Amino acid sequence: MKSDDGVKTSRRAFLRAAGGLALCALPFAVRTADGADAGLRIGIIGSGRIGGTLGALWLKAGHEVMFSSLDLEHDRQLAARLGGKARAGTPKEAAAFGEVLLMAVPYGALPQLGRDLANEIKGKAVLDACNPFPARDGEIATWAREKGAGLASAELLPGARIVRAFNAIGYARLPVIAERQGERTGMPMAGDDANALAVASRLVRDVGFEPVVVGTLAKGKHLIPGTPLSGEHPPERIRQIGATLD
Repeated sequence: MKSDDGVKTSRRAFLRAAGGLALCALPFAVRTADGADAGLRIGIIGSGRIGGTLGALWLKAGHEVMFSSLDLEHDRQLAARLGGKARAGTPKEAAAFGEVLLMAVPYGALPQLGRDLANEIKGKAVLDACNPFPARDGEIATWAREKGAGLASAELLPGARIVRAFNAIGYARLPVIAERQGERTGMPMAGDDANALAVASRLVRDVGFEPVVVGTLAKGKHLIPGTPLSGEHPPERIRQIGATLD
């Protein structure tokens, strides 16, 4: 019994630390002369529906964004259309550019990206929006679902400080929710690194959601479509659901 209580206490302490960590403690949360948070450099690996939509919202929030994918011309056109602090590059350039990264690619692409970008992603906060779908991604997706998507992503992207986020709300809803007034929609997140969770929380708030840390990466298995945490929920409801999941 004492051992169980210790685990619960440790988990509560972790969640309090992750949720309350001041952004000023982060090396990349630079402040301007008037004390406001300066924009971050965000490298987006995968500039499709999720990556392109989030990149546009982060640009509006004052961040610098580099889009990348397998189609550099697409990324250049996207950056030109969005203007401002948008730019385009190869995945390697985007990974080097970003102080924080967003991975928004088919899950089957992660093993190769983990090898190609090993030096660039090491030590960086990486928001993992990738979902493993066996019908699309094959055996790697089946393995990731059995292992748990959060733990699997951490194994495929060694050295990165993974935060599972933006996994279970459709891309078309993101701009709508960003403009919504009143109580914010919750964004469930999972991660092992408190600093990475803090910067991810900032970026979640910058697109109009309220971040809710449901646990460590082991709970990342619940952050995929079709699970109780998918869809749109108030923050308190996400906390209630998260508390019931192992």
